[in-house]
Amino acid sequence: MSKEMENIYSVEGKLPLKTAIPLGLQHVMAMFVGNLTPLLIITGACGIASGSDLQIALLQNAMLVAGVVTLVQLFTIGPVGARLPIIMGTSSGFIGVSKSISAVMGGGIIAYSSIMAASFIGGIFETILGGFLRPLRKFFPSVVTGTVVLSIGLSLIAVGIASFAGGSGAADYGSLENLFVGFVVLIVIIALKHGTKGMLSVSSILFGIIVGYIVVIIMSQVLNTNVIDPATGSALIDPKTGEVVKKAWVLNWAKVKDAAWFSIPKPLYFLKDSAGETVKFVFSPKSIAPMLVMFVVTAVETVGDISGITEGGLGREATDKELSGGVMCDGLGSSFAAIFGVLPNTSFSQNVGLVAMTKVVNLFALSMGAIFLILCGLFPKLAAIVSIMPQPVLGGAAVMMFSSIVVSGIQLVTKWPVTPRNVTIISVALGLGYGLGANADALAKLPEFFSLIFGGSGIVPAAVVAILLNIILPKDKEDEQIEKTK
Repeated sequence: MSKEMENIYSVEGKLPLKTAIPLGLQHVMAMFVGNLTPLLIITGACGIASGSDLQIALLQNAMLVAGVVTLVQLFTIGPVGARLPIIMGTSSGFIGVSKSISAVMGGGIIAYSSIMAASFIGGIFETILGGFLRPLRKFFPSVVTGTVVLSIGLSLIAVGIASFAGGSGAADYGSLENLFVGFVVLIVIIALKHGTKGMLSVSSILFGIIVGYIVVIIMSQVLNTNVIDPATGSALIDPKTGEVVKKAWVLNWAKVKDAAWFSIPKPLYFLKDSAGETVKFVFSPKSIAPMLVMFVVTAVETVGDISGITEGGLGREATDKELSGGVMCDGLGSSFAAIFGVLPNTSFSQNVGLVAMTKVVNLFALSMGAIFLILCGLFPKLAAIVSIMPQPVLGGAAVMMFSSIVVSGIQLVTKWPVTPRNVTIISVALGLGYGLGANADALAKLPEFFSLIFGGSGIVPAAVVAILLNIILPKDKEDEQIEKTK
């Protein structure tokens, strides 16, 4: 193996730009859409018009913030940051609680301002929690963190398959064209990863996505690009926009054309809505209380992400310093994001899967991705090119990346002998915790608080069940012996 390839698999290794840039771009491709989606949902829930100047400014800020917070996570500022290959971005975990806050606050700018104020307070709270994480480490043995990582991977597999088929809610979901594009991308990635060596192999995700783009361009020129309404036999019209619905693999070049070349991101207090009202923090106990709960939850998920990174990419468990610094960066990053009107930032599980799959842990390479995100925040046209990525292209890469997280979870839970006690913890946490959380309807009759916190992905209830069982179940002699030798 050449010195350059050795450095790719080293956290601190030195790399030339020609090697680092494509490796960093892979990470941006994996998380770009997910970084913007939560903002699109919550601005819509608060009544901020789609395509309005305010929404566009917030999306621009989301890219800038993700890049800046990622750099802090990679290279640290004092105790803040894990100095691990972690990509940060807007968390989708806060969508449920943010929508609830919007409903309670009556929607509008007041609701959005209240969400931002609560996010700012919650971020400070998580930072403090991260500072005290070391004495709490005993509650996160490998059986617990491994179960959380397993839950993260399992929850993302469904997301990956949904993109593979064209994206949830797409009019042509599951069409032959969508599946074809997804399979082409997946096959290219597998062929390059295992059929080549050097940069082609470690950059297989990026090249797979590029091939996917090319295939989509060819298909959109050769095949009919309109979704056909089976009831009428003519092109399907979107009732909201009145426009013809295009297939999921059609590139929206108009979005690139309309995007500005350069724009300076502005903090929250410099932004105004369509009525000229300034967007500013509105502090309300109704929004702060549920946000604080969610920040505890996201801290647990971050511990799982960091554990997945170190196990899947470095073949070891995370240190106390890495876990503490990573959670503190989550917190401060979220408070920083709120200042720019962006939802809380957290470690992106999609990129955990990419590290586990490629074993590329070089911090300089990932910093190229962070810098690209910052450039996207400054040059919206550049961001638009990435944002029009067809869902099947993303899905072709995602199904493999997300499954790699599951493998990392398995490696964690089997790092030590799987005792009967550990089997019980894993089984109940995944069967009951993850099962209930992944099927939101099972919690529909409970108070709204439970469905907001525990419904959705299954990660949170699985983590809670695993932590509680680890505390409650008595350790047998084999478990005690393992702890002594650890």
